[in-house]
Amino acid sequence: MTQSSQAKVLGVLGGGQLGRMLIQSAINYNQDIHILDPDPNAPCKDIAQKFTVGSLKDFDTVMAFGQDCDVITVEIENVNTDALQALADQGKKVYPQPHILKLIQDKREQKQFYKENGIPTAEFILTENKSEVLSNADFLPAVNKLGKEGYDGRGVQILRSESDLDQAFDAPGLLEKLIDFDREIAVTVARNENGDMIAYPAVECAFHPTANLVEFLFAPAEITPEIEEQAKEIAKAVILKLDMVGILAVELFVTKSGEVLVNEIAPRPHNSGHHTIEANYTSQFEQHLRSVMNWPLGDPDLRCPAAMVNLLGEEGFTGPVIIEGKEEALSEKGVYIHMYGKKLTKPFRKMGHVTVLDENVDNLKKRAQRIKELIKIKAES
Repeated sequence: MTQSSQAKVLGVLGGGQLGRMLIQSAINYNQDIHILDPDPNAPCKDIAQKFTVGSLKDFDTVMAFGQDCDVITVEIENVNTDALQALADQGKKVYPQPHILKLIQDKREQKQFYKENGIPTAEFILTENKSEVLSNADFLPAVNKLGKEGYDGRGVQILRSESDLDQAFDAPGLLEKLIDFDREIAVTVARNENGDMIAYPAVECAFHPTANLVEFLFAPAEITPEIEEQAKEIAKAVILKLDMVGILAVELFVTKSGEVLVNEIAPRPHNSGHHTIEANYTSQFEQHLRSVMNWPLGDPDLRCPAAMVNLLGEEGFTGPVIIEGKEEALSEKGVYIHMYGKKLTKPFRKMGHVTVLDENVDNLKKRAQRIKELIKIKAES
């Protein structure tokens, strides 16, 4: 008889809201999860079987944390990949694999990977500093991205004309041709060690106009079956070309001519999959667990059309959290509120999300907008 995978300890680098929702899924399977996070008050603090405070970037800290784990994964990419590789060399299962995390940590490497492997993506130019950006003014309009350290809208500048060039980053990055897209979508794929693979239905993302964060998400995306299939095949090609084990969120542009282009990827549960907790047969968090533990993968299909509303800290408020409109929202059928356990709010901080279910897609969008206007995350005065 083979050893039950339930006896194995899963270690997670990162203890934020993604780790919190992963633990919530793991509880159903009696799966022990150990968490490493630099914040002593991280959202996972009170629900992990073991919670360790320490730097995700420090080699010795990550090595020490990994000793008590059988399988190691991440809920954030900004981790010490050398330590993860050393743990893999010791015989630990590390998924996604350390060399893949290292590649994804650098958007320059990401883009080159797409180009070398025939993955459709926007035209780009690698730049080392601001001077090189200025010398490529004829490439505008473009998006200037930092190679490393950018996340949640940080490290991204849109340069539409030469008058915007002062905003260019003076660090290694890239210029990516600004795409005149029809819509932004995302497809999540997952693959286990056995090579089994699934793809979730495409979702449509609507971004906050200034914070560059997803404000709304709608599932299913309003695209043709042909574009849906094309997007899924591209996402599958990415995870197969990487030979990656785990869950991978693939963000894509659909151009006005119907072309599908990869924007960026995230090798972990992602904001574009939060709705799956209520809306799909298998949530992205359970799927992440199944994939890295080499369990059978779950059915990714939608149960019901869904919208996801990100709950961001309101502008002008910093401090202990106050939630307005929660009770009124809870009185509605098909409304599910997820708060992330963060005690302090600040402008545009991700504090939670709401999933709305409705069989009528038009009604769904109206309800999502109403929920967005109803629930406000503010601070005690």
